[in-house]
Amino acid sequence: MNREYVQWYSPALQKNMEMLVFGHAGASVLFFPARMGRFYEYEEWKVIESLRSKIENGFIQVYCVDSIDRESFYNGLSHPAQRIERHIQYENYILNEVMPFIEQKNPGSFKIVAGCSLGAFHAVNIALRHPHTFNKVVAMSGRYDVTNKIGHYGDLLDGYWDENIYFNMPLQYLTNLTDEDQLNSIKQIPIVLAVGQQDVLLGSNLALNDKLAEKGIRASLHIWDEEAHRARSWRQMVANYI
Repeated sequence: MNREYVQWYSPALQKNMEMLVFGHAGASVLFFPARMGRFYEYEEWKVIESLRSKIENGFIQVYCVDSIDRESFYNGLSHPAQRIERHIQYENYILNEVMPFIEQKNPGSFKIVAGCSLGAFHAVNIALRHPHTFNKVVAMSGRYDVTNKIGHYGDLLDGYWDENIYFNMPLQYLTNLTDEDQLNSIKQIPIVLAVGQQDVLLGSNLALNDKLAEKGIRASLHIWDEEAHRARSWRQMVANYI
């Protein structure tokens, strides 16, 4: 299996950013790490190993990007307005640096965006906001409004709210999304949601599935046994859905 380590200085983030690329051809998979995760963790957790056959056969090429969650949503030392601004800078890094890199490396490929835990939030949010960029979404064990306190998951923006927050929380902006071009583009994207029956985030997935359905957007919701919010389950999920 081809494995490549890549890094460059990101103008959007003003820091060096790293990633791992697995494979040589096929659909391009932009893979966001789990909550506060690193670009190498899916390899360490054997999630990439579950995709070995698809990667080696040239069906997919996987791009494991790094996160800056500790600088954005999980940076308790900065004001919430600064946290969401940092998240927007991260989105700009993905759209203006990572996606052109993927296109240069694998021109014209089918673009899948995927993630686990907070990575699922990143995958869903960026695809809904920029549906012309992606062809499929696979979101596993996600929460789709990080301002909602759910179980042991707190409000990551401390009760603060502004337009930047609104337009980055799928469960908030989907309700009032009326732009026909954006909606029609989203409707072309298969959206796969997977979550455990006992996961405290089950309700967030049900709510997202319902809001998508209200807008006529196709999504498939898969509810797994037990909590399924761990690498062991994600190894099975990626094999099924990516």
